[in-house]
Order: sequence, then C-alpha cells, then structure tokens
Amino acid sequence: MSGPFGGAFRGRRVFVTGHTGFKGSWLCLWLEHLGASVTGYALAPPTAPALFVEADVGSGLAGHVEADVRDGERLAAALERAAPHLVLHLAAQTVVREGYRDPRETFDVNVMGTVSLLEGVRAWGRPCAVLVVTSDKCYLNVDTPGGHREDDPLGDLTPYGGSKGAQEIVARSYRASYFPPDRLEAHGVRLASARAGNVIGGGDWTADALVPDVVRAVQRGESVPLRYPDAVRPWQHVLDCLDGYLTLARSLLEGDDPAVCDAWNFGPLPGDDLPVRALVERFLLDWGKGTFHEAHGPHLPEAPALRLAIDKAREGLAWRPLWDVDTAIRETASWYRRWLERPESARDACLEQIARYELGKGNQEGL
Repeated sequence: MSGPFGGAFRGRRVFVTGHTGFKGSWLCLWLEHLGASVTGYALAPPTAPALFVEADVGSGLAGHVEADVRDGERLAAALERAAPHLVLHLAAQTVVREGYRDPRETFDVNVMGTVSLLEGVRAWGRPCAVLVVTSDKCYLNVDTPGGHREDDPLGDLTPYGGSKGAQEIVARSYRASYFPPDRLEAHGVRLASARAGNVIGGGDWTADALVPDVVRAVQRGESVPLRYPDAVRPWQHVLDCLDGYLTLARSLLEGDDPAVCDAWNFGPLPGDDLPVRALVERFLLDWGKGTFHEAHGPHLPEAPALRLAIDKAREGLAWRPLWDVDTAIRETASWYRRWLERPESARDACLEQIARYELGKGNQEGL
C-alpha cells in the first residue's frame, strides 16, 4: 500500500526547523516512516519530559543541528549542507501566555526566525518547496460566522497572535518579492504557509497547554483549573494537523500550480470546535477519573472564540480531517495512559497511531 501520500516523500531530503518540539517530533517520526531523509534544526527539547527524547526521534534523523533559528549564518550553512527538497519551518515560541510574559522574545523568534529561514533559502539559491507554519491566532480575532478564512485580516491583539500575523506577512512579502508564484521557472522556490487550530495529542508537555495541564493534574490527584472554560477552540489531533501540512507539502513538491503557493487553513470539521469545558469533560470521562473547576481571575486576556474555515483546503487540496474531536481525545488519552504505564513505549505508541491513521486515511480516500 502506498499510503495517503503516494510515495511523495520517499527518498526526499527534508529540512525541519523546530524538530525537537511536540509537533516537530511527531512530524519527524512520520516523515521517517514515509521514507524521507530528515535533517532537524532546533534548540534542545523545550520540556522535560519531551517527546523528542521519549520516542527516540533522533535515532531516525539524517542530521540534527542544535541551534537557534535566529542564527542566520548557522541556519544558512545547515540548509546548504542538507540540500533539501522540502523545508518545513515549525520553530517558534508557541505559548500565548509566554507571549505576554516575554513579548520581545516572542516577536524575535517568530518573526525574525522566519526571516532568517527565508534568507537562508534565498542565499542557498536552489529550487525547493518551503512551508512556513504559523497559527490560527494569526487572524485579527472577531467571531466570524463559519470561522476565519485565509483572506481575513491578520493581526490578533495579543503579543503571540500579533507575532503570528507578522510571521504570515513576512512569508507573504518574501513570496511576492523573491519567490513570485508566477515565475517558478526562474527561481524554483514554492513558498506556502499553514494555519492550524488547537492541536492535541500524546507526548505534549508544554507549560500552560490545556491537555498537558489536565494530565499533570490527574497524575497529582488534583482538580484541573480552567481559566476560560467557555472559550471555544478548533480542536484537532496532531496527526490531522500534520496530514494537512504534508498534503500541502506534497502539492508544492509535485506540481507547478502557482495557486498552491499561498496561505492555507487546516482545522477540524464544523462541530468539532468545542468550549474548553466540554473538551476537558470528555477527556476526563475517557480517562476514567478527574475533576475540574473554574479558576477565578484576573487572567491574561484570551479570545473567547476561535474557528477556522477549511473550505479552501477541502476544495483546493482535496484535504479533510479524518479524526473527529472524540477520536482525537480518545487517541490522546490512550497515548498518555500507555506512556505512564510503560514510558519506553512512546516511540511504538506514536508509530502505531500513525499506522492506524494512515489506514483510516486510505479508507477515507478509497485507496
């Protein structure tokens, strides 16, 4: 069976920034499984424990560079050595509350880190596909009926969201100025960006992230404090999110349609955008124990609702998510329970979920 990507990544050289993070670790495992040769560039794993360590992600890499994405000289040299067919830029400061605590660092990493990456691509001067990963927080947040669409205004009012909107503007500026899609034959760089929803999945230990906070509280036998229990978010499993990235990456690698070199949303189907309270209730029900309570403020401001419209990806890339929110919760809780019982099983747990997801994706696509 060729799988959901038809062998598109087999033998490809892929350069992943942020590969020691939660999503980056899952992505590297999947790319290795798909037969790609992956070089990672990132700081040391940002948490302890970290999925990168627990799942022994490094053992499957062709290269591992531990460095700051803002170090333009070192990043450019790493890109040139890796000579990638595909660049996936995930390196970022990813926590909304951390953006309030350290806005300078947040803007510097997310904006100037992206500039460093694109300058490295420009200096290398070879054809490749580049996917810049941003966030659903990039939009100027108003409760848009049906969810935010790719042509909605950018620029959330939080430091984190503002940095993500600026990151999108950087990608758009470089695409227009240096890598115009209507001149692919001249430069060969296919540049797109991806905006995903709130991702959950096993192996996330990010501070101030909802599911990791729930798991930590349950482990300690404590009630889970919820800052904004009624806040609505577009929840999706990490594999659905990465499937969107890889579907877009495949289109960048295999086609010359300039329309693909654009911004794309990847989120859940309508109805899977739930309030925080509902997600935690379902997670604890699946886990079999645990309670939560509303943590009274004052709290740092967060958007009351975020929704993504995915019509463009469904129509333009023939992409749609596979796992609904209940499946995403079930798979996430199962991963953590297994890891708590047998920490050495982390890599197998990831690869088995990837295989299960691929099987479902094949059935969805009629393979």
